[in-house]
Amino acid sequence: MSFQDPIADCLTRIRNGLMRGKVDVDVPYSKLKHELVNVLVAEGYVKSCAKTEHDGKPVLQVVLKYHNAIPVIKTLKRISKPSLRKYSPSNELKAVKNGLGAYIVSTNQGLMTDTEARSKNVGGEILCEVF
Repeated sequence: MSFQDPIADCLTRIRNGLMRGKVDVDVPYSKLKHELVNVLVAEGYVKSCAKTEHDGKPVLQVVLKYHNAIPVIKTLKRISKPSLRKYSPSNELKAVKNGLGAYIVSTNQGLMTDTEARSKNVGGEILCEVF
């Protein structure tokens, strides 16, 4: 099965799993998606992730996080799309929801949140917004 936007597919699987109250979701594995979910784990939006195999194919098993049976993630939205890329220098990265949320930015130093990108003074492609 081919996807036009595998990152959007990963975010949608996480969103759908949260709406259905699932404990974990499986996402087709890639290094970029693994790094993206690791940033979500580091920021406390997702419990954990691990690379496993399902029917001989590598998958990324993402364990979702809830607080009092309510999903921790309220909004998970793709910003930069294959049809319209969004790039931003570090000084133009705005805070998401007054600092309560985060942008995940792809920089030349790897994936990081907008606050890390501002502190390291690097810009890049804004992949998604999480709140």
